[in-house]
Amino acid sequence: MALLSDPRQYFRPPCVCVSSAGITLDEFLLKLEEEAFDRVLRVNLKGSFLLTQAVSRALVASGSSKGVIINVGSIVGKVGNLGQANYAASKAGVEGLTKSAAKELGRFGIRCNTVLPGFIATPMTAKVPERVLDKFEGMVPLGRLGEPADVADVCSFLASDESRYITGASIEVTGGLFMG
Repeated sequence: MALLSDPRQYFRPPCVCVSSAGITLDEFLLKLEEEAFDRVLRVNLKGSFLLTQAVSRALVASGSSKGVIINVGSIVGKVGNLGQANYAASKAGVEGLTKSAAKELGRFGIRCNTVLPGFIATPMTAKVPERVLDKFEGMVPLGRLGEPADVADVCSFLASDESRYITGASIEVTGGLFMG
């Protein structure tokens, strides 16, 4: 029995990609080992690059006329943080990568945006001493640390057609911390 059509016509890559790669290996700059710096950049920045590239290549090759890539950066990439030179550099790079991708991929109908969480209650922030978290919580105008759902809701919006004219944007999800 002969195939009636080319099975490749049924291939369709994911049209929404959320890259949230992130590790920390915190240490003050004067003590930070080069390998720790490189490892954080390999996971946080290079991981986002490889995923953005793979998904965008697949979307372009498929002829899809739309796609959404959302990279999760961090507010720390904008404002820095004590003991996090490697993390801040990696997340600033994610934001720059995403803005460049948005400029290159818009002509293919692919929108690229960055979400910049602040202090969100996750396993990553569970390593932060409670007194430090309490201090940051007191600085947040909304009076609380963020929840994963706060970030997920922004990603959901960016993935939807409701944000069809948004690309190259960085949206802070910080409860107002560091605004201004």
